[in-house]
Amino acid sequence: MANRVQSSSSRSVAFEIVRESLHFSAGHFTIFSSSERENLHGHNFQVQCRIECPVGEDGLAFDYGIVKDLLQRLCDTLDEKFLLPTRSPYLKISEEDKGVKATFNHEEMFFLKRDVFLLDVRNIAVEELANWFIDQLHNDPKFVELPINELTIRVASGSGQWGEASI
Repeated sequence: MANRVQSSSSRSVAFEIVRESLHFSAGHFTIFSSSERENLHGHNFQVQCRIECPVGEDGLAFDYGIVKDLLQRLCDTLDEKFLLPTRSPYLKISEEDKGVKATFNHEEMFFLKRDVFLLDVRNIAVEELANWFIDQLHNDPKFVELPINELTIRVASGSGQWGEASI
């Protein structure tokens, strides 16, 4: 009977990046319909990453410090910001001299430009944030060069409430 176990040099591995520093505090509101949304509030979001990839000839997958640094930079970008979704069909965003105006169901909300981060998403929810992180990584030249077969990003807005996206 032939041995069906692959040698370690031809196997892929999976590892997770779970660090306390991969977090950001941000304000937002979730939009449920053209007339219903949450009140403004905030979360201490956590970010985790799972990667599947081959093991190289040197016995290593790759320098996953690269992914840690990219994720940390993205978390730092969102930290202490109010997040607004630019692709929501129900929210109109305009940049004005004095700041950013968000209009929802005839309500106008004004924010200082320095306090707002506009995200290319449909809603500010953990599932959309997980996809946003994947998009940002996938568009980074350092990340694209890595030998990654599968990537999963998880974003939590609180204990036990995770959104997950994979490519």
